[in-house]
Amino acid sequence: MRIRAGRHQGYGSDGRPDAEAGRTGDPAARRSAGRLRGWGGVAAMAAACALTAAAVLLPLAQAAPDTVRPGAIRPPATMALAPAVPADTCQDPEAGLRPSGVDGPTVERIRKAGKLVAGVDQNSFKWGYRKPDGHLDGFDIALVKAIAKDILGDENAVIYRAIPTSQRIPALKENRVDIVVRAMTINCKRLEDVAFSTAYFEAGQQVLAPKGSPITGYDTSLNGRRICTATGSTAEAALKSQPYGAVPVSVANQLDCLVRLQLGEVDGIITDNALAAGQAAQDPSVQLVGSPFTREFYGVAMNKDASDLVRRVNKVLEDYRAGGNDSPWMQAYRTHLAAVLPNITAPPAPKYRDG
Repeated sequence: MRIRAGRHQGYGSDGRPDAEAGRTGDPAARRSAGRLRGWGGVAAMAAACALTAAAVLLPLAQAAPDTVRPGAIRPPATMALAPAVPADTCQDPEAGLRPSGVDGPTVERIRKAGKLVAGVDQNSFKWGYRKPDGHLDGFDIALVKAIAKDILGDENAVIYRAIPTSQRIPALKENRVDIVVRAMTINCKRLEDVAFSTAYFEAGQQVLAPKGSPITGYDTSLNGRRICTATGSTAEAALKSQPYGAVPVSVANQLDCLVRLQLGEVDGIITDNALAAGQAAQDPSVQLVGSPFTREFYGVAMNKDASDLVRRVNKVLEDYRAGGNDSPWMQAYRTHLAAVLPNITAPPAPKYRDG
């Protein structure tokens, strides 16, 4: 895929490009793409997107009308998860509003617009990524489609907008998207700015490093090493809290860390092990080291004032989890994640708070 620097490419609701973009004018991006190792077509395409992405929303669909602007991983015994670092300051951040199918003002606005505007990733293999044919695919994309199907009766009634990690919360607060489904951890700090659904996946922070690296995990082996995290991520917060002498490097998009690692510009990455497992599958020269040192839950993020939409998404998740091994959740897991994150037997059980 070719991307013209400084321009955005339009995509239809099925994720196909409207037209091929022009050749990039960024020499650094061309040199970087040429130096990547161990990547197939999907990963090379994702790297090109990551290197040229600006810190703004990149529209993946035709421009929306003005009315639209608006696991638990049951970890194996060898993967015991420690308490979150740093500790949350509120109680049960994963506890959400009780589900409801009643249409409120936010749901009615989405219905009137005829499209669900979803902030997603297009660079995270197995979660939200572009296939060689241009279609968006992944575990998070499957959940977006389920939400659109419930609200609008059509899983393809979606305008996808690719957003970097650092722009997930601003995009919601400024009503540029209705939902963010982008491997986003629920925590107390984020709950000050946005609302979350109940948890739909469980993960933990872990270190990704080249094979043969002296880095052994989230420990003193990081001393003096350049360690990359995404701006606004829980990994960045953890590294600030306990750096172990590491030299922190922050980037807008999580995938930029992998590109920098491949180019030798950083020595390691801290990120969700769920995302890192997909990256290790893309590039056999890197591996997860040490053990997960947090326990985190992904949720669908929404505007803090959209309580009716939060309840509606929680209803969708109730249905999505139902059915045991034949549930839509387990079907999506087997399709997208089982090969890179084996031995997960069920989604996380929802928690609800009064109200």
